[in-house]
Amino acid sequence: MLKLNMMSSAEKVKGQGVASAFRELVNLLNDNDKSIYQLTINKNDSADVTHYHTVDFPFFLSTFAYKKRGTKVGYVHFLPETLEDSLKLPPGIKSIFNRYLIAFYKRMDWLVVVNPTFIHKLEVHGIDKRKIVFIPNFVSKKAFHPVGEVEKLEKRRTYGISEKSFVVIGAGQVQYRKGVLDFVEVAKQLPDIQFIWAGGFSFGTMTAGYKELKKYMTIHRKTSDLPGFLIVQK
Repeated sequence: MLKLNMMSSAEKVKGQGVASAFRELVNLLNDNDKSIYQLTINKNDSADVTHYHTVDFPFFLSTFAYKKRGTKVGYVHFLPETLEDSLKLPPGIKSIFNRYLIAFYKRMDWLVVVNPTFIHKLEVHGIDKRKIVFIPNFVSKKAFHPVGEVEKLEKRRTYGISEKSFVVIGAGQVQYRKGVLDFVEVAKQLPDIQFIWAGGFSFGTMTAGYKELKKYMTIHRKTSDLPGFLIVQK
């Protein structure tokens, strides 16, 4: 039986895509035939495959236990370039972290990228293209599916949206790289359409452009399943 060990601390920070991707993959594996593999999470046991979802320093140190970790697979959710528009770090710390991030990726036997544009960028950082595989993120159809007209109307009433309004929704962390400012500018040019961004600041004031983005943010007090709403006011 294949022993698969998943390594992740993503769920310590709620509302971020890495945590969602990790949980969806774990759920998918748990739904499959358990006779094929034994799945563990954050264990220090020997494994045939160790799948790293986050780049914690203890995880980096664990990669040096060659025989214990088996084949090391790393998820690439971000690069130094994408962090520029995500987190605001002091220059010295940013430089050190960027070098560490690439060093972590180089410790892997295989890398899984969620964005095909990452492949060439990783090559530029000195990583062999032959060990990079593109597998897009996926979501559960049980959680994401069409709903009936009655439920749609109830949601509109809950959030104070007119039944006749044409609504455009964006979802994700409130960050520059998610296109939030473009979303805002388009909304300003289309005043007859209601634009809503569902998301929040998972990393708080460390978010790049926090003060600028914060002014568009409104916390909706009637919901507990979303970290917040960015509502573009007309």
